[in-house]
Amino acid sequence: MCGIVGGVYSVNRESVKKYVDSLIHRGPDSQGIYQEDSVFLGHTRLAIQDLSENGNQPMFSLDGRYVIVFNGEIYNHLEIRSLLLNKYQFRSSGDTETILNAYIEYGTAFLDMLNGIFALAIFDTKEKIIFIARDHFGVKPLYYYKDQSKFLFSSEIKTMIEADICKEIDSSALVDYLTFLWSPGGKTPFLKVRKLLPGHYMKFSINDYQESYPIKFYKPDFNGIYSKKSELELIDELDQRLTNAVKRQMLSDVPVGFFLSGGLDSTLLVAIAKKMYPEIKFSCFTIDVDNAEEKLDGFVNDIDFAKKAAAFLDVELHIVKGQVDILTNFNRMIWHLDEPQADPAPLHVFNIATLSRQLGIKVLVGGTAGDDIFSGYRRHQALNYEKYFNLIPKSIRKLIKYVVHSIPFDTTLVRRIKKITINLDLSTRERMKGYFQWLDTDKTKSLFSAEIAAKIGHYDPTIYFDELLLEIPEESNLLNQMLFWELNTFLVDHNLNYTDKMAMAIGVEARVPYLDRELVSFSQTLPPELKMKGTTTKYLLKKVAERYLPHDIIYRPKTGFGAPIRKWIISDMKNFVDESLSEKKIKEGGVFNYEMIKKLIEENRTGRIDAAYTIWAILSINSWLNQFAKEQ
Repeated sequence: MCGIVGGVYSVNRESVKKYVDSLIHRGPDSQGIYQEDSVFLGHTRLAIQDLSENGNQPMFSLDGRYVIVFNGEIYNHLEIRSLLLNKYQFRSSGDTETILNAYIEYGTAFLDMLNGIFALAIFDTKEKIIFIARDHFGVKPLYYYKDQSKFLFSSEIKTMIEADICKEIDSSALVDYLTFLWSPGGKTPFLKVRKLLPGHYMKFSINDYQESYPIKFYKPDFNGIYSKKSELELIDELDQRLTNAVKRQMLSDVPVGFFLSGGLDSTLLVAIAKKMYPEIKFSCFTIDVDNAEEKLDGFVNDIDFAKKAAAFLDVELHIVKGQVDILTNFNRMIWHLDEPQADPAPLHVFNIATLSRQLGIKVLVGGTAGDDIFSGYRRHQALNYEKYFNLIPKSIRKLIKYVVHSIPFDTTLVRRIKKITINLDLSTRERMKGYFQWLDTDKTKSLFSAEIAAKIGHYDPTIYFDELLLEIPEESNLLNQMLFWELNTFLVDHNLNYTDKMAMAIGVEARVPYLDRELVSFSQTLPPELKMKGTTTKYLLKKVAERYLPHDIIYRPKTGFGAPIRKWIISDMKNFVDESLSEKKIKEGGVFNYEMIKKLIEENRTGRIDAAYTIWAILSINSWLNQFAKEQ
């Protein structure tokens, strides 16, 4: 894993060095710069494959015509290299040179050959063409910026603020971050800084970058056509495909460790790795969180399950204490995230990565995406109620919603019932979108200042979800529609972003076997009723796991990297909230409406509403604006 940066505009080498230095945490092993006239490429390297200097970047083709900067891992690169050996000479054993020559040989079609995670840029010094691309599922981040005088791209937004970019704020993106706690699609808080979407590339002449636009090269196969194989045959095939995915992602010239929460997804990956390599006592990492506030925050400490799994699998378990100094680390977390995401889980990833790095382990394999590919969230289970909701007259549904939302927020159960009924009086599609929302659109808009509200206008933050479904018109199954949303929104814009950023903040590579391309393609052929059978989520995955793990690990309640955020907002962070969101600071910032923010905080403290995550999101946006958007 590495950090990449590049651009098209006249800039001195000292400035380019500053851009590269802003990514040094992503690649502390070496740095490199290529610069020619108005084009520059920069790279910071975290050496995972071919640890020699032959793997350093920017890397040139043998004839010197092409130069590449690459961040990621291509797990099938040796297969691709075998197709090129008769025509190309190789100086390194790593994947960077493989994909450079594959691009030279096959053009943009080489992207369809890749099974891996990547963000890359290639410059054709003869034709003056720049090509940038991001992997199929967006595991690796890539942002770009363009105006009348420059084009920039980078692994992280923080590089952009080192350049003289337009810092105009995208008000609609702020609505997104408050509505979902993350922003779906291509938007960032900066109007002109965009995410290159997963499975997209851009290719353009350096003299014509103004007309450059992303081109989609990958589309998941949600087409309403499902496998006719028996359940047992599908279990066998899933087992084999999982094994292949884990084997591919063990490719490394440095030690590999594992996230081990004690939950199904991560534990199954460790079990498969142990079956393949029984002689290795893998280093695994987990979080020990304080579950004293379980009633308020609704999570359970995973530590006992993690210990049981580690003992069963005979691996070494490193336990990281979940208590964090949130007041000290809050702004630092937002800085590393690059975006104002509202979730405490990134701090756990950072702390695990810190210990991993201290122990000399630069690669961690985790269970991210198991829920998004095979179904694992409560909102998926909520789809079971749709057949009943639609039988109830709309007037009655509206009454039920009113009654439910009049109940004070004092238990996890009440909070979840309110989540299910947030759009009870609307259509099935609106209810499905509502499961992703933390605050309704009107309430969200009321939190902004009059100036920002005028810019927001009638913007609907859920419209992106409707646009996504236009890409899979043949898929009518509600669960698969929601899984398509997960893959294109929550997974990439929330989970993958914070996993990459917080692990790379300390120079650790996070790998995600559940996003192996062949495995994902296979998952999309599974009959939906074998992904979720009744209320049993990840049904088929659990049947595979029965071959590897004890029953109580497989069929335990779902949790996650939790934290007592509701307790923090009400008590531990009370002074921090009051100070950060004081009348003086709110009005100076000009983004939020102080009276509405004050009311929100008061109603949360009295239990009338559950707004802890919304308040966290407001704090995150404020922190981001102060660190990224203020003129230096």
